[in-house]
Amino acid sequence: MRIVAGQRRTAREFLAALRPHWRSDAGLPGRIDRLLKGDRRLGSRDRRLYRELIYTSLRYLPWIEPLLDPAPDLADAALAWLAADLPATRPYRSVLAADWPPCPSGAAAKAAVLGERLSAAAPLPSLLPAWLQAEAPGAFAPADYDALARRAPLWVRVRAGREAAARAEWTDLGWPWKPSELLADAYVLPEDAKVAASAGYLAGDYEIQDLGSQLILAAVAPATAGHWLDACAGAGGKTLQLAALLGPAGRIDVHDVRPEALAELGRRAERAGCAGQIRRHSPGAGTYDGVLIDAPCSGSGTWRRAPHLKWTTQPGDLRAYRLRQEALLGRFAVRVRPGGLLVYATCSLCRGENEGALESFLSGSPEFAPEAPARPFTSRPAGAGFQFWPAGHDGDGFFAAILRRR
Repeated sequence: MRIVAGQRRTAREFLAALRPHWRSDAGLPGRIDRLLKGDRRLGSRDRRLYRELIYTSLRYLPWIEPLLDPAPDLADAALAWLAADLPATRPYRSVLAADWPPCPSGAAAKAAVLGERLSAAAPLPSLLPAWLQAEAPGAFAPADYDALARRAPLWVRVRAGREAAARAEWTDLGWPWKPSELLADAYVLPEDAKVAASAGYLAGDYEIQDLGSQLILAAVAPATAGHWLDACAGAGGKTLQLAALLGPAGRIDVHDVRPEALAELGRRAERAGCAGQIRRHSPGAGTYDGVLIDAPCSGSGTWRRAPHLKWTTQPGDLRAYRLRQEALLGRFAVRVRPGGLLVYATCSLCRGENEGALESFLSGSPEFAPEAPARPFTSRPAGAGFQFWPAGHDGDGFFAAILRRR
């Protein structure tokens, strides 16, 4: 009890420090990391506990925030009850939520229990911002609403030929693993697995990559041995997957405005054994068999792992992102050879960034025609593209469109 009482005080301190920023700071995860790493009182298990409590607060902010001042004890108990059942949180939850019923999986059932505890006369507020209704009404359907409120699963993509070694290592580490029903090389691991410190990860046997992200290029099914441009490569999750799909004879030029991201991509490519397939993009590089534009966006499809974005993103941000997306399409579409593919993707659920940006591009680019995905998986049609919703595959939400240059 004494330990939990101290943890409770510390959790309140952290929430008080973050509270002035959690509706305005899009870089909140960095602030959280600095807060936790800068506290010398904490060990690794402590950090996992407080990280989970903080991120649970952000996922359920409309329910938790109103309790912080008038009913702090109830806020502590509700937060412990809503937090994921992990080794780091279990002792804390067993004390503070001892007299609460088991936490149900659905948001509506959670709201019913919490409403009874609050003796609330009105339904609890929505866990999604009101402006999203016009941009992504599908997010309010029960299955996806529930998915967006839950902690994200941990997906990895296994390198071809290393499946048996990866599974053996996970078993030795005591990590239950489960293969995806959609992709043969995708596996889900325990949420608290320390994947980045594992021997197999360091040897390049597998990469951390959300299943929604993996489904995009799998749906495209690019021809082997092609020459592609990854125009917004970032740290290279999709780049490495594309290298695997193209095979050893495939080549990929990569571009990103952030040199540090490309440096990380280079390290990951070395580890994955495909560095020889990847080079920096040159402005005079000519045309390509395919161009991938995984455009910067609001990230609304990733809200289950970045819940702060629900509260820091505003409609004006969507308009700004759309201008960037349309500029990227206009800039890099000319790099597609006749007969080649242009793949436009976002990790957004919002119509303006997805169908809107794509329709604007197509209206001025009659030489491009949409194609259906080679493998649709769980996607739903969305204008000239297709949308992966979180509940369909238990991963992040993504939009993609496949365009063929005539």
